Amino acid sequence: MKRLLTVVGIVVAILIIAVLLVPLFINVDSFRPNLEKSLSSSLNRQVQIGKLSASIFSGGASASQISISDDPAFSKGPFLQAGSLKVDVHLMPLIFSKRLEVTGITVERPEIVLLKNAAGKWNYSTLGNSSSSKEPPSKGGGPAISVDKFQIVNGKVRVGESSGHNAAHEHVYDKVNLTASNISPTSAIPFTLSADTPGGGSLKLNGQFGPLNSQDSSRTPLNAHVTLQHADLASTGFIDPMSGLAGNLDFDGKVKSDGSKIQSDGKIKASNLRVVKGGAAAKAPVTLDYRSDYGLQSQSGTINADLHTGNSTVKSSGTLASRGADTVANMKVQGNTMAVNDVEALLPAFGVVMPSGASLQGGTINMDMTAEGPLDRLVITGPLKVSGTRLTGFDLGSKLGAMAALTGIKPSSDTLIQTVSSSLRVAPEGIRADDILVDVPSIGSLTGNGLIGNNNSLDFKMLMKLSKTSGGLLGNFTQVSTALQNNGIPFLIQGTTQNPRFLPAIGNQVKGLKQGLLGTVTGNQNAQQGQQKQDLKGILGGILGKKKKP
Repeated sequence: MKRLLTVVGIVVAILIIAVLLVPLFINVDSFRPNLEKSLSSSLNRQVQIGKLSASIFSGGASASQISISDDPAFSKGPFLQAGSLKVDVHLMPLIFSKRLEVTGITVERPEIVLLKNAAGKWNYSTLGNSSSSKEPPSKGGGPAISVDKFQIVNGKVRVGESSGHNAAHEHVYDKVNLTASNISPTSAIPFTLSADTPGGGSLKLNGQFGPLNSQDSSRTPLNAHVTLQHADLASTGFIDPMSGLAGNLDFDGKVKSDGSKIQSDGKIKASNLRVVKGGAAAKAPVTLDYRSDYGLQSQSGTINADLHTGNSTVKSSGTLASRGADTVANMKVQGNTMAVNDVEALLPAFGVVMPSGASLQGGTINMDMTAEGPLDRLVITGPLKVSGTRLTGFDLGSKLGAMAALTGIKPSSDTLIQTVSSSLRVAPEGIRADDILVDVPSIGSLTGNGLIGNNNSLDFKMLMKLSKTSGGLLGNFTQVSTALQNNGIPFLIQGTTQNPRFLPAIGNQVKGLKQGLLGTVTGNQNAQQGQQKQDLKGILGGILGKKKKP
């Protein structure tokens, strides 16, 4: 037994000594040209590695730098560059056969550049592309190196656009860590990926990737679970920063691709959502449940989604299609009997901010609209109707000024609005409202059209037709009241959504209306009626911009 232990001890000692002496007798850097060649052939990109040094105690070799060139159609700079590379190898073949068998590659603190061109293509699409090879491409890819494990440690990814072979509008993802095992272009590769997103969020993916598509890496099969937390939508680098679309996103879902079709489903929660440029953050979060199918060959697909705000739901369905750098939507958007209070919380996101202290209470909303255009610049059009709501915290009578005396509106912070209907066009530049019809029992009906700009400015031309029960000064002049009921009082709404201004509309037509109205009261002879006539002249003069005559 002692003899056996002695022999084992001698063998172990010899192996330890051999390991310690390997750097003295083996020039590990001599393997560098073959390693560069294998990686270059595998990636279809020029790979350059710094001088290799043996690092036996860590089980391999290390290099001072590595660089992988970019697709020249996108950039003249590197696709990946790092100051440190570690290559794990099998020790026995290295010691006794001087043969380098790579088991793992670790790239430390790399910088990776992902670029998208005007046609919507990404620079990683040609990674591993063997289309230029004289041999027919195999299903799993071209010649490649196979390793047990590949890691990226504490990397940085820059996402931007390719413009004149240079990067533009870059957004940086930090602390990128990737671990992939059983690396081979002919098999599915298990992987995990994590990163800090721009704006302080985090991203995690885990699943399988492969076999590699030898003609377009972006069509390689993928099956992954994706988690996104507190991501700043405007800083992702995947939308136009000038669109105004912004907010913080949480996402939990799955992405699956067989190389020809991508299926995705999951749940998105958006807080502080902003839809149009100049809009403010929504006062309440929204959640979106969705499912999409997208064909990579046709670059088009379908999507079905339910958007929830409070206890109300908006249903949408339609198609998505790639048009150059944009993904274009054509969808139906429907909401039935939605609570006004649920929807009101989203109005700031569309550039509609209620006057200070004002709110809508109660009532329902129905809409049947279409959404068309690039996802970050959607144009939403169609009819919308609001029923049975109250405008509270806003004194409409004081805002109408002299017109309030005509209509009989009394100071009040609570106005019942029976119905509001309009044909809307919601776009990045603002909201266009046509065929407006507002039924206010205490006043009458308001009609017109106008625009809410993306800076919250108002520009509306309206006509107020009094109800037959309108009081005020006109109640004493039956003929005048009837005339105004028939012709209406034209006025403008200007200012901002936070501070609207109601102004009489001045013009020849209105001046003629003034003469006609005063003509209906020329027959009043007694003192009380005479005073009422003078009051009417003064009010009309104020409305029409004329000074009251003495």
